[in-house]
Amino acid sequence: MRPPFPGMDPWLEDPDLWPDVHNSLIVSIRDALAPTVRPRYFVGIESRTTILSGLDHDELYRTDVAIRTADSTPAEREGSIATREHVEAETFHVVIPMPLDEIEETYLTIQELPGRRLVTVVEVLSPTNKRTKKAREDYLEKRQEHLGAGVNFVEIDLLRSGSPMPPEGARHPSDYHILIFRPRREQNAHLYGFSYKAEIPRIPIPLLPGDTEPPLDLNRLLHDLYDRAGYDLTIDYRQPPRPRLRKADHAWADAIIAQALGTPPATPDGGITP
Repeated sequence: MRPPFPGMDPWLEDPDLWPDVHNSLIVSIRDALAPTVRPRYFVGIESRTTILSGLDHDELYRTDVAIRTADSTPAEREGSIATREHVEAETFHVVIPMPLDEIEETYLTIQELPGRRLVTVVEVLSPTNKRTKKAREDYLEKRQEHLGAGVNFVEIDLLRSGSPMPPEGARHPSDYHILIFRPRREQNAHLYGFSYKAEIPRIPIPLLPGDTEPPLDLNRLLHDLYDRAGYDLTIDYRQPPRPRLRKADHAWADAIIAQALGTPPATPDGGITP
């Protein structure tokens, strides 16, 4: 089944499903961009690990279990009766610090060849970027580092939950945002805002000054991914999305889903009746 919504499907934001959507979308963007910028540029997928723990441990400490043979003296044999050698596990107690969670996040880099100079970074935001204090701080620090080095930065935010990324004062009320920085060309950032009721706008991907910027049709990529991955098989459109839609949009969403799935009328809370 093709996705029923014109642009971003709010049900894809489900925290249990989003990691798969995020990683798959990164690959789809890479596959779409790479042919348009070769042979001058290489588009690669990179990753970083975020530890969601106050202890900030990067490794899991392992302790080996010591096995020893019990101290004993050989017993005398009597007739046909044999004695057994006893083996026991040595008892021990250790405290192992455990991270609460470890998340690997992927993103794209566009590098100029042959020297592989970093030209552009493309990020698709995750919940950790918007809702976790330490991960958010680390992300913004890295973003500023790239901008200070003159690296173009594309930030795709398809999540309604969490705090918007700066610059917050320039943002208009909208469900989703795409932010494009071109520090080598200008000091201004370009912000694209759109709702779940509209198609995702086509955006240009910045490269080095003087090079043609390839357009990215994120709307088509996301819809093709939805169909290819079979997300309709795991999404229960009878239940409200997480986070929920605006109350004023319940009827709009339920009418679209009912038409796509051939289901009965909607319930008042924004879900489709069984």
